[in-house]
Amino acid sequence: MRKLKLQVQMTVDGFVGGPNGEIDWLTFSWDEELVKYVTELTESMGLIVLGRNLAQGFIPHWAAVAQNPEHGEHLAGIKFTDTPKVVFSKTLEASAWENTVLASGDLVEEINRLKQQDGPDIIAYGGANFVSNLIKHNLIDEYHLFVNPAAIGSGLPIFQGLDGTQKLNLVKATPCACGIVVLHYEPKRS
Repeated sequence: MRKLKLQVQMTVDGFVGGPNGEIDWLTFSWDEELVKYVTELTESMGLIVLGRNLAQGFIPHWAAVAQNPEHGEHLAGIKFTDTPKVVFSKTLEASAWENTVLASGDLVEEINRLKQQDGPDIIAYGGANFVSNLIKHNLIDEYHLFVNPAAIGSGLPIFQGLDGTQKLNLVKATPCACGIVVLHYEPKRS
């Protein structure tokens, strides 16, 4: 069975965006260790799942990077563009993007169906509402939380929809020279 891995940038106080989705708190000057971590994580994926809000910026951004051989993240752009994607949306009627299909059914059923398919693991990227629903329904098999050295006081949380405590096992904590700490957790399941 494929694992669903979450990679998300967040603040020390647990937000993935400011009150209006601002991301001016992100650390962009990544060090070699963090780049290596992300490269290894993305190389293991065979499918990307996204919410509609993030997809509308994420997919065109990486497609443009993939088309520019001079861009510093050209190879990542190719990986993100070539990897099949599923965008979860209740409002879109057709996908405007290559290698992308839409899912509009029940989130739990759709994710479990994808996890049952053969192939490399699945990686999930935000937005906040999509990720919150994945967490609420206990669909994440691995958390890769990129905690940025910033606190913003209020914003878009991803753990607010829990019905109770969701215990996690720390697999590894990786402090990076750029100030980001990557926390790799797996859920404790009985």
